[in-house]
Amino acid sequence: MDRCDWAGSELMITYHDEEWGVPLHDDRLLFEFLILEGAQAGLSWNTILNKRQNYRLAFDNFDALAISRYGDAKVQSLLADEGIIRNRLKIAAAIGNAQAYLKVVQEAGSFDSYIWGFVGGSPMTNARRSMSEVPSTTGESDAMSKDLKNRGFKFVGSTICYAYMQATGMVNDHTVDCFRYGQV
Repeated sequence: MDRCDWAGSELMITYHDEEWGVPLHDDRLLFEFLILEGAQAGLSWNTILNKRQNYRLAFDNFDALAISRYGDAKVQSLLADEGIIRNRLKIAAAIGNAQAYLKVVQEAGSFDSYIWGFVGGSPMTNARRSMSEVPSTTGESDAMSKDLKNRGFKFVGSTICYAYMQATGMVNDHTVDCFRYGQV
């Protein structure tokens, strides 16, 4: 079975085959991916996938309201949690991003309607023959990054935003020979 060549490990294959590129409209999951993509900065996605369950436990299943209220004691427990990336800036960003996320939801009605606005509400389907053709940023990811930063989000550079768009199905970057290309 042909699939995108980046899916090498069993965990990455499962992620590729079941999640990557599938249009996602659940606010909690959209928030989860935003936090996980930020945590991935400078690391491999495989590392984050291996820690995903730990993140769900440590971060109250990505309940943005709960995360927005984290204080010093919770930050200290997160910094001591070997199951997640123990980076003070990334932990602080998750808390600040939860606060910014709640403001966006209040303003837009849902995070889904806000974030999907960067692609006009519909997935963008590309026709890449190889992963070498996939850009690290696009005009849409640049606009998303700029707007998120203006709203107080952290770890949302354009490259992170494009990876987020791919992960949440805002962009279909499965290669044309991948069995998932036509499915998503």
